Amino acid sequence: MRRFIIYLLVLSLPVLLGLVPVKDDIASHPECQYCGMDRKKFGFSRMLIVYEDGTVVPTCSIHCTGIDLALNPHKLIRSTSVGDYDTHELLNAENAVWVLGGDRMGVMSIQGKWAFKNRSSAERFIGEHGGVISTYDGVMRAVFEDMYEILR
Repeated sequence: MRRFIIYLLVLSLPVLLGLVPVKDDIASHPECQYCGMDRKKFGFSRMLIVYEDGTVVPTCSIHCTGIDLALNPHKLIRSTSVGDYDTHELLNAENAVWVLGGDRMGVMSIQGKWAFKNRSSAERFIGEHGGVISTYDGVMRAVFEDMYEILR
């Protein structure tokens, strides 16, 4: 019995630590917390932040995610998930392959910022629409640069 309880705890640890994204995040969080946009309609760009204090922040895009991160620099992030551009499946934002730019208009931003599960999907997108491979950090820098340009 003791081994069984330990086994269950080990299996549930990733969920408890926020390493596994919420499966039905759209049903539980249908609208972006900042702009009210429909997260199902923007499933290809939606994001979900889970903070260490248990707060869950649903957004429609990396732009609105940037707003939340700017407003909450004091909060520790447990996980940040993003919708895969092709499948809309939630991915770990830091592990996703990001494409910055291209001819697809960004969601709430000047330039597109798209996440993909793998490099081949990102390269296919670049072949069709342009853009460059980026990291999550590079894309977040572009988010704040875009915000600055809008304010100028």
